[in-house]
Amino acid sequence: MEEMGVAAEAASVLLSGWSRKIGDTLLSGCREDGFHPYPMERWAYVPGMLLMAMGRAGKQSGDERYYSFMHRHMDRYIAEDGTIAGYSLEEYNLDQINQGKNLFMQLASSGDERYALAAHALASQLLGQPRTSEGGFWHKKVYPFQMWLDGLYMASPFLAEYAKTFDRPELTDEVAHQLLLVERRTRDKRTGLLYHGWDESREQEWADSVTGCSPHFWSRAMGWYVMALVDCLEHFPVTHRSRGTIVGIFERICHALVRVQDQASGLWHQVLDQGDRKGNYLEASGSIMFVYAMAKGLRLGYLSGVFRPAMLKGYKGIIGRLVTEDERGVHLHQICHGAGLSKDRNGSFDYYISEAVVSDHYMGIGPLLLAALEVERLL
Repeated sequence: MEEMGVAAEAASVLLSGWSRKIGDTLLSGCREDGFHPYPMERWAYVPGMLLMAMGRAGKQSGDERYYSFMHRHMDRYIAEDGTIAGYSLEEYNLDQINQGKNLFMQLASSGDERYALAAHALASQLLGQPRTSEGGFWHKKVYPFQMWLDGLYMASPFLAEYAKTFDRPELTDEVAHQLLLVERRTRDKRTGLLYHGWDESREQEWADSVTGCSPHFWSRAMGWYVMALVDCLEHFPVTHRSRGTIVGIFERICHALVRVQDQASGLWHQVLDQGDRKGNYLEASGSIMFVYAMAKGLRLGYLSGVFRPAMLKGYKGIIGRLVTEDERGVHLHQICHGAGLSKDRNGSFDYYISEAVVSDHYMGIGPLLLAALEVERLL
């Protein structure tokens, strides 16, 4: 009975058409020339995610305005010879790969070779990316021997779709290796949750001297990873030898996430396993990413139906507790502005709760649109 009640309430939320409201809010922020100031700031992972969400909204709704939003902003970066304005391969920065996911939509829609050339350039970075001794991609050249969960979302789905598009099965093997390696190195056996980062060298101040892991489970870091899993699996051949293992890991992680889901709100805390600790708070972006991954996993059959109530409860909590509307459109609140791992960012509990909490940052708005599209598609 409780499951039916949750489903009925979520269905009523769904009827409000949140993906269209979010998409229209983004369109309303465009200048007179049709460009939105945020995606024009630079080639980067958050603008890229926002553009991807709008591109998917256009494909799913049939509303050309949303797809055109993605297309015209991407075209400001891609030259006729496929070079990408503002991108440097020599940085060897996984974050710089994420915006390239939009190239596949553009290539499929137009057949224009410049999008393939740009994709080849990004793939070249990954082929030469600095690696750990086990072949794991460094998160950035300036972060030696470090793997962060964030990086798996930035690069792995791109490489998986690249492998499928250009018939490079050995690169699908590479994607599987990256996903499995970081999970093995960062998983806590007691909780099943994944630590934010891993330093093979154990040199960083935040790294445990034995495991090399950072000290806590950051919500958005795990959000990046579960989104990476479900987005990569979409491009894996059903016969791939690692596919079943990755599906199993995805389900195992979702069980761990459900165990730390806040039962009153359906949301997740900034530091996942310490919801009762002073200063911790229910954070928007991680919660949204978990809902997105579960909804897509349910739709594609990677997850069993046991996760449906938790996903719907999470979606209802996001809309009911974190989203507001006014004459300017949709607003999202309680977004962690950003967090990382470095000398000044030690991965402690106090560090994670001290980072700025903001409203309407595209770090949250992009995933919100992606999640709304997946929930609507599922239901």
